[in-house]
Amino acid sequence: MYLLVVNPTSGGGKGAKVATAVRNELEILKLGYRELVGSSGESAQALLREAIDRGGIDAVIVVGGDGMINHVLQILANTEIPLLPIAAGTGNDFVRTLGIPMGINALKLLSHSPAEAIDLGRVNGRFFANIVSTGFDSLVNERANRMKMKNRIKYNLAMVIELPLFRPKRYQIEIDGKHFYSEAMLIAIGNGQSYGGGMRVCPGANLQDGTLDLMILEPVSKLEFLRVFPKVYKGTHINHPKVKILKGKEISVNATAVAYADGERIGQLPIQVDSLKNSIYTWINNG
Repeated sequence: MYLLVVNPTSGGGKGAKVATAVRNELEILKLGYRELVGSSGESAQALLREAIDRGGIDAVIVVGGDGMINHVLQILANTEIPLLPIAAGTGNDFVRTLGIPMGINALKLLSHSPAEAIDLGRVNGRFFANIVSTGFDSLVNERANRMKMKNRIKYNLAMVIELPLFRPKRYQIEIDGKHFYSEAMLIAIGNGQSYGGGMRVCPGANLQDGTLDLMILEPVSKLEFLRVFPKVYKGTHINHPKVKILKGKEISVNATAVAYADGERIGQLPIQVDSLKNSIYTWINNG
């Protein structure tokens, strides 16, 4: 029996439409399922935990965005129940990193391909799939979350407002026991590669290598930031002399700043981040 977890409000209502298509496809494929609909990530977690306790679940199919997937990770981590994400959010970066189909074609993986173990990250005790970040992008998230708009335009508008006001911060960083300080505009710690709807901020991150990628953007002028920013969609920003990439298993970061993970607010620094090898089963395209 498959468990279908739906966030109908994800992607500005896209979740409800995708869920209808998923139900139809599951019927066509003759795959038995039971559905959970949570009014929030927290309620979905509670329902999922109860369902898992009852047993008999072959896999959990999540229709929603990266935020809903993040909530489901908190329950499925360190179990043997596979997670199949069906993209229905704004960014859908976990599906991008996995390299599996974006739509209902992903359901065919249930019977045609085996699930594999991948790593998760953990920040201050909370699991995450893709990116933990702090700095300019977190301030943009903070402002965007206060806006009433429901589409991605609010993030672009928030960035335009924040950039003239932004000042780099001095961060205290520890990676695998080595301490250093760095002035930075942005720090990203990647278990996966992208966030923000395809921004490959940590393009070399690998979900199965047991390590995290630490990306540090040292201070640049506002004009230089705007020039370099578009390169993040191809991951070529890492060639800029002010971008540093390090790898490690345990990373801590401290400053007067806020952190986000998979688009979810973690809160004020400090943050302690570590890599958890083979922590969840899912489908991944290694080709």
